[in-house]
Order: sequence, then structure tokens, then C-alpha cells
Amino acid sequence: MNLSLSRRARHLFALLCFAVAPLAHADIVIGQVAPFSGPQAVTGKAIRAGIKLWVDDVNARGGIRGQRIKLVTRDDAQKPEETVRLVKELIEQDNPTALIGTIGTSNLEALKQDGVLEKTRVSMVGAISGATSVVSARNMYPVKATYREEVERLFKQLGEMGRTRVGIVYQDDGLGRDALAGAQASAKTYGLSLVAQAGYARNTVEVSKAVDEMVKQTPDVIFLAATTAAAIEFTNRYQTAGGRAGLYGMSIIDVQELLAKLGPDRARGFAFSLVLPTDDRQDREVMREYQRLRQNAKDPDLSSRSVEGFIAAKALVKALERTPSPTAQSLTEALERGVETDVGGMRLSFGKGQAASRYVDFAILGSGGRLVR
Repeated sequence: MNLSLSRRARHLFALLCFAVAPLAHADIVIGQVAPFSGPQAVTGKAIRAGIKLWVDDVNARGGIRGQRIKLVTRDDAQKPEETVRLVKELIEQDNPTALIGTIGTSNLEALKQDGVLEKTRVSMVGAISGATSVVSARNMYPVKATYREEVERLFKQLGEMGRTRVGIVYQDDGLGRDALAGAQASAKTYGLSLVAQAGYARNTVEVSKAVDEMVKQTPDVIFLAATTAAAIEFTNRYQTAGGRAGLYGMSIIDVQELLAKLGPDRARGFAFSLVLPTDDRQDREVMREYQRLRQNAKDPDLSSRSVEGFIAAKALVKALERTPSPTAQSLTEALERGVETDVGGMRLSFGKGQAASRYVDFAILGSGGRLVR
């Protein structure tokens, strides 16, 4: 009788272990809906590569309390309606603990308007936008300063330098209009004149009219509230047309890509704002980690834009490590209460309706493509 009970107990224990073990080691799913095709594919791939760089390292060290992270992606070609559809599909099919790295103000605004993140209690850490509308949205958490902060700091610097005639080339969507509104407000504050304003259609590089307007109005400085491909196209055409104004780009522009496409001579003098540490900042632990892992990864999609994905992934992992149960609901509740974290020499403060960072700096491409602060 005792032997029979012992065997039965062992059998029940084995069944219990079989049932529980897969749950204990289930993947923590993180979803990314971003452009991996179309004009913004270079940005989508770069952000994904940065995310994957940290996720792969975390998994190699055992994951989060023994659970591996699984990155699931969908390609929205940066079409807002596709972003909404694919986010809903991903949430329904893959049950992610969190989302990460969706790109584009209009895309994120479409998610906000639909309300899918609020309804499902799924949060996105590292929403790729600095627009006021995104920063103030529930369940969306960028890891950088706002566009308004970027513009305000730039215009203050231009005023101090005495460069008061400014032209603005902007993408005609939520991104560009948010930056334009910030420029108009900052111009009044710092005594600058907006002598020319020209928009171009979203998700295109149709900048011919903008080039003509800037050549005609001859501003001292042109502020590019533009994405990478459009900024490259504008810079090339503007210089070919004989334009001589100083060019200032927003932090969303992949400067390495610009340098590669234009070459060091044409790219020389291109200035830009920084809202995240750059590759050369070896005084920051996060960038030492990034460089070490990047050298070993050999991923062709890794670029200066990948840093934002890398930092977003680090911030998300840290938040998950602090959450007793890594579920979408518990993570969302923690972020709404407020999460302070240091990703390695860069402090982030997450909370409902607030920017996680106010870090803004500037740099310029010098001789031979060298980065000059």
C-alpha cells in the first residue's frame, strides 16, 4: 500500500511539473510595429537592431528571472492605419507584455485616437517621437526630450549667435507641425525672424518646392524638421542649387546615414541636436555597453539611430525586472505610478503625461565627417 501511494504521488508530482514548467519558462513577448519597408525603413531597421542588441544580451545572460524575451515585429511601412491594425493583431495573436519602438508622430497619434493601448492596458516604452501629443498620451513613453525642448534650445543658441533669419523645412504631419509650432513660439522669445516656411508630404522626399523657397528667401539658417531620407534629399538639392545657409537637423535624422549618402565634403557643416548620448560618449556606461555589443553583433542595420532602440530596451527591461509579475497590466500600473531608472549614465523618469528626459545637446559634422561638439 505504501509503495502504491508513493508511486501515485510521484506520478502526480510529474504531471504537476509538466503542467507548470512551461509557464515558469514562458517567453516575455515584446512587440514592435514599425516601418521595415518604404522611405522610413532605414529608421525602423535601425531602431529594431538597437532593441535586439540589448534583448539578445539579456537572453544570453538568462533572461529576466529565467524567462527569455521574445521580440515580435510587424511592418507598417509607416502607414498610420496599418500601425493601428497591426498593433491590434499583434496584441490579439501574441499577447505581448509590452510594445516598443513604433516610429512616427502620426502613427502614434493614430494609436492614441483609436485607444487600443488604453483598452488593452498594454504600454509602449520607447515610442519614437518627441511630439507633445505623444508625450501626453497614456500608455506611451518616449525615452528622450520633446521636439519643443529641442527647438527651444536650438533657437536660444541661434539668438545668442546673432543668426536671426531662419527658414524652416518641415514634414507636413504631426511631427513637422509640432516642431513648427515650437519654432514659431521660440522665434518670438529669442528675437528670430522666420523668413521662410516650406512643408513636404509625409513619407516622401518631395522637397523640390522647399529647395526653391529656401534659395529664394536666403535665410541665415535652415532648420530641418525632417526625417532622414528627406533631409538627405534636401541637403543635396539645396547645395546643388547654390544654397549657402547653415543647416540644422533634428535629432531624428540618422547622421551616419546622411554622412554615408552625401560624403564628408557635402555633409561638412551639417549641425544637429542630440537628445541621446552619441557613440563617442565613452564616459557613459550605456554607450560603452552599446559599443561593446555592437562590435560583436556585426549587424548591418546598427547605426546612430539604433541607440534610441537600445536605450528603450534597457529601460523596458529594468522596468520589467522591478515588476513582480511581468504582465502587461502590472507593467502599465508601475509606469503610471512612476518609474525612475538609470540606464547607464542617463537617468529617465517615466510617469503619466511627462517627458522621460530633458537632455539636449548639439554637434556638427566637421572635416572628414568628424563629430564636433
